[in-house]
Amino acid sequence: MGKFDDLPETRRRGLERMEQVYGFDMTDGTGDFFRYTADHLFADIWERPGLSDRDRRLLLIGLLSGSGGADVLGIQVPAALAAGELDAEELREIVIFLSHYAGWPNGARINSIVENAVAQASRPPK
Repeated sequence: MGKFDDLPETRRRGLERMEQVYGFDMTDGTGDFFRYTADHLFADIWERPGLSDRDRRLLLIGLLSGSGGADVLGIQVPAALAAGELDAEELREIVIFLSHYAGWPNGARINSIVENAVAQASRPPK
């Protein structure tokens, strides 16, 4: 039996997908914002055919870079690296490319996030 089996089907699928996308354990939450996030965004939108997870991740990284979403980039970049959707070389290339469109200060923030994620991923597990 899975840890989300006692939840409604949509919530279970959403939480499982959130764990897959983010790369860390999730717990059920409360309130409308969490409901829309788990039940709609992850159980529905992230499950739609037509785009791969890598495609979605690239789009999201670009959008977050342009809008100054460093907090969410701090989740998405390490998750993309851990999932094997993007490697260190590709992430570094994304930084160079996006810096020219999102602005150098945003690029510097993205670069810090990427380099921290790469360093963290290359450390041996404790």
